[in-house]
Amino acid sequence: MASKIFSSDPVSIEKGLAIVRIITGLLMAYHGLEIFNRELMVEYANWDSINGMPAPEFMVYLGKGLELVMGLFLLLGVFTRLAGMLITINMLYICFFVGGGKFWSADQHPFMFAVIGFLFFMTGPGAWSIKSK
Repeated sequence: MASKIFSSDPVSIEKGLAIVRIITGLLMAYHGLEIFNRELMVEYANWDSINGMPAPEFMVYLGKGLELVMGLFLLLGVFTRLAGMLITINMLYICFFVGGGKFWSADQHPFMFAVIGFLFFMTGPGAWSIKSK
């Protein structure tokens, strides 16, 4: 086992990606559950960075709906490339337009979700998934 740890050879790419996919899917779906909290959604729609958009309340519901549904897609490993692409777009929008693009400090979480979304857009679901490549 020690020889594997210090080797550049992969240990288990498919299972490693699956674990990251499942955890990311759970976290995205968890954040998307905010769609059912009307007061919080109204609060988000009133943020200055969102309030200036056309249809701010719709945009907030669209973003949270994407988090919920695409998170479930990642969790199950179904439509993984689509989920990865839409999570990447959604999180980059949050990072750069809602949060001001401070991905090196204040907006690290949405930026990291975007990077992980891109990973699954490029790789597909891996192991333990409903294969839909």
